[in-house]
Amino acid sequence: MAANKAKKAKKKAPAPEQFRSEALAQALEKQDMAAVALALRNGNTVVPLIRPGAKDDPRDGGEVWTYRDPATGDVALLLFSDATHKPANLPPGVGIYSPVWLRTFLNAHREVITTVFLDIAGPHPMQAAPAELLRALEV
Repeated sequence: MAANKAKKAKKKAPAPEQFRSEALAQALEKQDMAAVALALRNGNTVVPLIRPGAKDDPRDGGEVWTYRDPATGDVALLLFSDATHKPANLPPGVGIYSPVWLRTFLNAHREVITTVFLDIAGPHPMQAAPAELLRALEV
């Protein structure tokens, strides 16, 4: 019986290419930072992963990929409204994370992450300072 539940749960889980935040996509299309903040505060965000989480361990969310500029050493977090907007040259894995996760991640890495790019490859890219996003997530 447990095997049947596991099979059903596996079938219901969305495929990574189905990960999407419609509210974030619409906010980015309008280039409206207040709407972006609202979407991030109330919805999930697609994040590229170096290593996906273990399927048998719900506590393992995987390892988030960040970009380090080789010239300056600056670190950027990339967030996406849709897994299909992630450029192919990034690691293939993606995760979908909650506003609580985003706030915790940005707080934990506030000394390292210098900028956050949203849908960096389009169709409607935006950039924000981590402190700005943290303020938006706290409201």
